[in-house]
Amino acid sequence: MNQPSQPPGTSHAKRIAASVASAVLITLTCILVPVSLLTVWVHDIVLDTDRYVSTVAPLASDPAVEQAAAHRITEAADVRIDGSQVTDDLAKWLESQGLPPRVGNAVKALGPQLDSAADSAVNKIATRFVESDRFEKIWTKANRAAHTAVVHALTGQGRGAVEVEGGTVTLNVGEAVEQVKEDLVKAGIKPAEKIPEVNKQMVLFQSDKLAKIRNAVHLLDVLGNWLPVITVLLGAAGVLLARRRRRALVTTALCAAAACLVVAIALVIARRYYLDHLPAEVQSPAAAASVFDTLVRFLRVSLRTAMVLGVVVALGAYLSGAGRLPRGVRGRAEHAADSAVGWGAGHGMHTGSVGTWVEAHRRALTIGVLVVIALVFALWNHPTVLTVLLLVLILLVLLAVLSLLAAGGRSNARSGGTEGR
Repeated sequence: MNQPSQPPGTSHAKRIAASVASAVLITLTCILVPVSLLTVWVHDIVLDTDRYVSTVAPLASDPAVEQAAAHRITEAADVRIDGSQVTDDLAKWLESQGLPPRVGNAVKALGPQLDSAADSAVNKIATRFVESDRFEKIWTKANRAAHTAVVHALTGQGRGAVEVEGGTVTLNVGEAVEQVKEDLVKAGIKPAEKIPEVNKQMVLFQSDKLAKIRNAVHLLDVLGNWLPVITVLLGAAGVLLARRRRRALVTTALCAAAACLVVAIALVIARRYYLDHLPAEVQSPAAAASVFDTLVRFLRVSLRTAMVLGVVVALGAYLSGAGRLPRGVRGRAEHAADSAVGWGAGHGMHTGSVGTWVEAHRRALTIGVLVVIALVFALWNHPTVLTVLLLVLILLVLLAVLSLLAAGGRSNARSGGTEGR
């Protein structure tokens, strides 16, 4: 029995539907690639204690942060030698011993210099402290202990060494002040013994947009690590539904790279806007810039990696196509491989049965190599641009080896054919 034939327009309608679906999926993929990188950044840096601490640890030795910390600790220590009172008492004692009033007046004039000398001594010791390993240990310890509060900073809650109030994220420098106090006492500045326990705050970050940032982080937290997987699946489906899959792959890769470029540019603009609108609570713009750059460093690296990867994938897909330039490039590569094999054969080097087998299974081997490289990249923990370039280099080497072995197989076939005649 003959199967009923489909109406003439059915297949055409299916092709149109598939093309539309492909375009929609590819568009979604390009949009979701940078969003996926944001979710990874939130999970692996912002919400992971070990990675967060390792990210902010270098800030303890950043010159701008050291200067801001020394200034804040000096303020917190607040060593007050009441120079005026000391000199007044000394002047009265001198006058009581029969010295003329002008001597007492001269002694009183030393009061401001006495205050300035005390402040200078405190600042010098505070600077020496923040440049030492002790401050780095305190910094790391405080950030590790306070990581929960930093996470809560993005949800509107939190108390501890890091506090959040009115969009301002601050770090308590009380422990650092205590150690500076000990150094001051050891240095012979006795009034430092009277420094009380302090709860002094050093502003790390301030933004009146923190509520909106919290909402965005919550959304990214909900999406979690599934979004990158979903993005890859959507992209693969979009390419498979396309009529010209190779062209669709090139388009997807380039558009995804372009989307990451847009986000990278937006990040630069956001940084400039933030630094240009720092509130009075942030005493050191340089330190604020260092904190901002450190926290988003992983995100920047991820965006650059995605851009380079997109260009590499697009270039590879294009060169595997049927255009004149791709065919010319592949032809030159095959000719170079044949020439190398011919030179080797002239010097007694032959691929033997291995070359014949590789030539017979070259397509499958090439696909296998591509799949392995893709899996290595997918399983690589936080890949960078250098990671992409290294894997591309390894891929090119493996493809070159396959090309040489396949050329040896073709040479064997030609030799066998000649001997058979």
